[in-house]
Amino acid sequence: YKRQDPTCFSYTVIEVVFLREGGFCLPDCPHNSRDVRYKSKFGAVPAGESVRYRLMLPRGIHCVAAWFVVHRDDRVEWEYHPMEWDGMQGSYSEWWRTEYAAPEKGLYWYHFEYDTDWGRARVTHAGNGLGQVAFEGEDWQLTVTDPAFTTPEWLKGGIIYQIFPDRFCKGGSRRATVPEGRVLRDDWGGEPEWRPTSDGKVLNNDFFGGNLNGIIEKLPMLAALGVTCLYLNPVFEAQSNHRYDTADYCQIDPLLGSEADFSSLCKEAAKRKIRVMFDGVFSHTGSDSVYFNQNGRYPGLGAYQSQQSPYYSWYQFRTWPDDYASWWGVKILPEVHEEDPGFLKFITGENGVVRKWLRAGASGWRLDVAADLGHSPEFNHKFWKEFRRVVKEANPEAIILAEHYGDAMSWLQGDEWDTVMNYDAFMEPVSWFLTGMEKHSDEFNQGLLGNSESFIGAMTYHMPAFYAPSLYTAMNELDNHDHSRFLTRTNHRVGRVANVGPYAAAENTNKAVLREAVVIQMTWPGAPTLYYGDEAGQVGFTDPDNRRTYPWGQEDQELIRFYKEMIAVHRRFPVLAMGSLKFLYHDYNVLSYGRFNQEEQVIVVINNRNERVHVEIPVWLTGINRSSVAKLTQVFATDAVGFSSEEKEIEAPAGILEMDLLPLSGVVLLSLIHIS
Repeated sequence: YKRQDPTCFSYTVIEVVFLREGGFCLPDCPHNSRDVRYKSKFGAVPAGESVRYRLMLPRGIHCVAAWFVVHRDDRVEWEYHPMEWDGMQGSYSEWWRTEYAAPEKGLYWYHFEYDTDWGRARVTHAGNGLGQVAFEGEDWQLTVTDPAFTTPEWLKGGIIYQIFPDRFCKGGSRRATVPEGRVLRDDWGGEPEWRPTSDGKVLNNDFFGGNLNGIIEKLPMLAALGVTCLYLNPVFEAQSNHRYDTADYCQIDPLLGSEADFSSLCKEAAKRKIRVMFDGVFSHTGSDSVYFNQNGRYPGLGAYQSQQSPYYSWYQFRTWPDDYASWWGVKILPEVHEEDPGFLKFITGENGVVRKWLRAGASGWRLDVAADLGHSPEFNHKFWKEFRRVVKEANPEAIILAEHYGDAMSWLQGDEWDTVMNYDAFMEPVSWFLTGMEKHSDEFNQGLLGNSESFIGAMTYHMPAFYAPSLYTAMNELDNHDHSRFLTRTNHRVGRVANVGPYAAAENTNKAVLREAVVIQMTWPGAPTLYYGDEAGQVGFTDPDNRRTYPWGQEDQELIRFYKEMIAVHRRFPVLAMGSLKFLYHDYNVLSYGRFNQEEQVIVVINNRNERVHVEIPVWLTGINRSSVAKLTQVFATDAVGFSSEEKEIEAPAGILEMDLLPLSGVVLLSLIHIS
């Protein structure tokens, strides 16, 4: 039987059984794609690599032949690969096996078929990786990547720090003038303007004056925190404070500085071994831009002004000039017709936007709404293949990281994106488990708060979409410019600033729960990503409230110290960059997992209850010796009242770790045992 979680982000399998002759109930399932007994490699695999597939069947059905049945997503024909008998499992079950190597990258689908005296039967995917005997059903998905696919090594084990440029830090002298239509405020720390105008529009035209020079001034602080990469929300010229309405791809916004300032930022950051990642918005431009020029702000002719404009073919007008395609119907964001040769050359040509900013010092691109580009999936993939070719030609070590919700398998095969913002396999499961809150603070779900089974189910469902190079560089965020601050979610307050007000974002928050989340963030596969100010205790509901200014002079210094020490743990142990992951223990509001390789084993234990909990954790599953008393070193601990990086030794007799966990705690332990 299968029940679907009400939030639709995980599946829980209650029981899968076979009934053999005589009514004997066999609890083992016929195939489990997440168990190495059945499939020798978890998740995505490179083309040409042989993988063992096994099928377990009841002996009493008298199977005489079995097949592994597979086909590629873009082909109709199914390939039948015979399986061979592979021995008994106990007294009542038997194994069948085959080896299969996908010849080329792509999305593949597979199931099993077998013959008995009663005829042909099929084993299909019941969900959560588990199989079922059914005449009809889903197939298992297999992602096959380019075997030459790699992602930048510098991001593995690193720390990303996201900056919303207008709200981070003001550097230099105050500007005397600002472009028409913008409001430059002098009340740093004030509420971002969220109130709509009389016609219901939120203008996003209030600016606090943060700029590139301000970021340069704070580089020593960021380096001391442990940051290795800056991700900047858009810095191109634009009329709004979020700057996702690009006005000129070739100019830094005048309120932020100049191209020279950007190059200086990259050079000064490089001295501290910090890279800088741009935010690229290629799905749409602003209506008030060089290219569309609806308001006549710019001297040249825009597409809105004239059909003879050099940019007219960039857009799709149903009736020129007022009826045109726009991003999700937002009229100030006219959609770009990416298939247009002129636009393609402008973005990816020899002297195009992509190369220009990489040459200026950027180390990669974060791609806004990347799946929205183009008017067909075929063209979308074609665009990103060309984009990757240009980026990697200009800088083979540049990162290509896409904003994407949902299954990204078809873009992560080695010839398009490197990785994604990890909503499905990090932000959402962590938020539900520790706070019970949806990532916009739009819903509280008591059934998911502390539900470790749903957490594990979500992670094991979504993580197979990543091949290892993508997983180890995935952007693991607790929050960002599009979602409520994680600290605000700890108060379980449902709402947005317009209906509950800005002060509610700070009421009854719980920094101990935030610290639990950071422990998970710093020990989970991927690139931990801080949203500016989280480490200082900043709060906020979903945008624009989550874009408050950095609280200079009012920082929570103890929380900053916690972040520094936990980041140091992340960067200290290589196993946290590229080690394997295994769940070890779970209960209501309690979770333990291990990160391990042949040299290091890190054990993480989380207690999200408001009470002490006694646990017995089988740490031997990470390779720790069972034949003697294993010695582990506690390297970090946090709980309801504080945190400590003081090391102490803890024994695990026969590979079993017994601990009494304090309320709202997270513990990180280390074992240095070579596994042959």
